[in-house]
Amino acid sequence: MDKVLSARVDEAVLRRLGMLARALGTTKKDVLQRAILTFSERVEMEQDIDVFRQTCGAWHRDESPEETAQKARLTFRQGLERHLR
Repeated sequence: MDKVLSARVDEAVLRRLGMLARALGTTKKDVLQRAILTFSERVEMEQDIDVFRQTCGAWHRDESPEETAQKARLTFRQGLERHLR
């Protein structure tokens, strides 16, 4: 699903965007998307950024799965007891 992006961009950049889209026979949207993806890939390689490692941090816990389950059960029970009083 596409989302709307609103940004103030220099006029010269917009002119270049339009000219590039025309020269490539594509849309401004396509040029922007391809440019951002290409730039982000280059930055990730140059700066050794691992997006997968950054976004999967929730799975790296200091506690065991059993401890997590026990805490969740305790919290659930406490919530029930509070509402039953």
